[in-house]
Amino acid sequence: MNYDQALDLLYTRLPMFSRIGEAAIKKDLDNTLALCRALGEPQQQFRSIHVAGTNGKGSVSHMLASILQAAGYRTGLYTSPHLYDFRERIRVNGVMCSESWVVGFVEEHLGLMDRIQPSFFEMTVAMAFAYFAQEKVDIAVIETGLGGRLDSTNVITPELSIITNIGWDHMSLLGDTLPLIASEKAGIIKPGVPVVIGETHAETAPVFLSRAAQTASPIRFADQERYVTGSRSIEAGMEWEITGSKDGDHAVFTTDLTGLYQHRNLLTVLAALHQLRAQGWDIPDHALKQGLSQVRSSTGLHGRWEKVHGSPLIILDVAHNKDGMEQVAAQIRMTEHERLHVVTGMVRDKDVRQVLQILPRDARYYFTNAHLPRAIPAEQLASIGRELGLTGEIYDDVNIAVRAALQQAHARDLILVCGSFFVVGELDIPGIGKGN
Repeated sequence: MNYDQALDLLYTRLPMFSRIGEAAIKKDLDNTLALCRALGEPQQQFRSIHVAGTNGKGSVSHMLASILQAAGYRTGLYTSPHLYDFRERIRVNGVMCSESWVVGFVEEHLGLMDRIQPSFFEMTVAMAFAYFAQEKVDIAVIETGLGGRLDSTNVITPELSIITNIGWDHMSLLGDTLPLIASEKAGIIKPGVPVVIGETHAETAPVFLSRAAQTASPIRFADQERYVTGSRSIEAGMEWEITGSKDGDHAVFTTDLTGLYQHRNLLTVLAALHQLRAQGWDIPDHALKQGLSQVRSSTGLHGRWEKVHGSPLIILDVAHNKDGMEQVAAQIRMTEHERLHVVTGMVRDKDVRQVLQILPRDARYYFTNAHLPRAIPAEQLASIGRELGLTGEIYDDVNIAVRAALQQAHARDLILVCGSFFVVGELDIPGIGKGN
């Protein structure tokens, strides 16, 4: 078996949410627990941080991993989905697990997969835990896939739980009100384990406070502890001025993540670092600043208001729900450009109309789709777009769509590729896609 054959087996034999949607979801932790037992309980062999939330959990996870690496800790990082390479999901100190390790793991555990019949996500979570245990990491940052309470990652007892925010996404699985969604995310809060909530919301804060009281978990709300007093774009990324809400303490941080919406994630990370330090983790200020300034290079994060071309400006962003697209729309308004070109594709289980109506009407649109069953066909997406006043052409492949946008765009225009991890992940244009 080679690497491509191993991946094909994982993709085709195991139900995969990113491809088929809700049919791949197992609404309990039984399979993950069974896998972990068979693998020798690897999740108990390293310390961890658990990160959930509707938006921002990927950025927060990568920021924390970068900082912990800079502080000298051997750091595991599990995130999903991947953009270009399956191994992006499983990293130690920013380095992806090897192709040979993936092949060896799959070959060794074919019988286990046949016996337990896990989903793709359940199996990859178990793989990550086994790898982190084998690599003897000091700590691993574990991002949830969907929700929290029944998410496959929720078999760990972490040092710290983090919930970035609550918004409208996956309502058919998590609930159709913000408190119901918050309750599912709050399921990662463990007895006695501190929890950081990124954003305070009148409807969801009582849910978190109640859960924390039930589990005797110290709780803090990041946006009540610090706020942003200034920001500016610099060559290296963004510079942020942060002030403490109680003591007025002032600090300046540089991040290589350029989206203005990253200020929310930065505040969450700072609150998390404060809590980790209180628990005895040695994270000096120089490591904090170094880690924040090199998130992309030290962890391999892509697709968050990522500039991949200068003239015309091409930006990739994996925003795919209402709250995420509102943040992107605000960023568009603050980005200097002449004409806007939007290359977009989405998946069927999102509220497509709600997301599309946030985007500017005066842009030129290039409607496309990823090549997976869960994707909404470009023709259907374009039809919804036309009903909302969005005009453009239809393309069956994101690479063709981006090339078309490049042909139409002038030097001072902005081309935005957004709407889905999977559309961004299928970009394979030299200098733009596949790992750039």
